[in-house]
Amino acid sequence: MNIIELVGYIPAIIFPAATFVQLLYLLKTKSAQGVSSSTWFAFAIGNLSLYAYTEKYDALQSIFGQLVTSVFQFYIVFLVYKYRRQEKRQAQTITADTVTS
Repeated sequence: MNIIELVGYIPAIIFPAATFVQLLYLLKTKSAQGVSSSTWFAFAIGNLSLYAYTEKYDALQSIFGQLVTSVFQFYIVFLVYKYRRQEKRQAQTITADTVTS
């Protein structure tokens, strides 16, 4: 293994770890407040595109740095939409309860 391959492990560790931190935060708080779904979607598309561009389909650095990260990022987008929909429903229920009281 040469120095370039070793350096490739840096983003393969940092990118999924950083994304996983945001994912854990969303799962813990169950709130999408302050999280941009369009930004995370762009990151996910960018990682998939970079994976295709590099053509290193079997390299662990590419798999973890781009594919695993993009899966986490798409899951973040899913959770943002899910939690926003729940928050909207709760707000409508509170508004409806206030009107009927």
